[in-house]
Amino acid sequence: MNPALNIAIRAARSAGDLIVRHIQRVDSLVVTAKARNDFVTEVDRMAEQEIIRILRRAYPGHGILAEESGEQPGRDTHVWVIDPLDGTTNFLHGFPQYAVSIALKAAGRVEQAVIYDPLRQELFVAGHGEGARLDDRRIRVSRCHGLDSALIGTGFPFKYPEHLDAYLSMFRTLLGRASDLRRPGAASLDLAYVAAGRLDGFWEIGLKEWDMAAGTLLIREAGGLVGDFSAGPDYLTTGNVIAGPPKVFQALVSTIAPHRTPALQR
Repeated sequence: MNPALNIAIRAARSAGDLIVRHIQRVDSLVVTAKARNDFVTEVDRMAEQEIIRILRRAYPGHGILAEESGEQPGRDTHVWVIDPLDGTTNFLHGFPQYAVSIALKAAGRVEQAVIYDPLRQELFVAGHGEGARLDDRRIRVSRCHGLDSALIGTGFPFKYPEHLDAYLSMFRTLLGRASDLRRPGAASLDLAYVAAGRLDGFWEIGLKEWDMAAGTLLIREAGGLVGDFSAGPDYLTTGNVIAGPPKVFQALVSTIAPHRTPALQR
């Protein structure tokens, strides 16, 4: 296994252990509102610090892009992209769907990915050109060939009310064409589930890079496709993402296309 991936796994597991230790202390945690319906807890910050501590010890010259502490430039082209607790609102409510997400970019390309579910102790990993795995088992996207039998994941654009009408139009159309839709509330795990074939596809508006860098590599290495709303490569920049097995991906792109506003052209 790639040495950097081994370090990322160690960091993810350590952060996950910290998160689990605080499950019974949720009512006493310090919680801050970053924006409406967007919260950060002291557990997010402690988990992020633990991840950065482990990564820095092994790779002091690498840059960092983390949800809570922001960007810390490095001395080379390697950047760790970190979401220490994806699904903070779920965590605060005891809803068991959240994860640690860590990705390593080199010269702008995502090379390594780890998503760790600390409750189920499921570890999703991928390396560029090396496939994707869940624990010790190779994973592939589903064999679904169309929307009519597809279970599709999504996320609500609660941070971007200006896109709500467009999103609801997409949701309404897909609800009538897909087998069913799901919104669990942790995009990194949604993407990991697409890679593992648990979901047949996914789309969301306005994600951040740390939400999806690891998950999108998992999907590509599991045989799926990932793109922006034009099926292009700019999803990490725009935050608008579609993912799934090839035929489901194409069906999602064509179904969503009529509902895109000028602000959602990519």
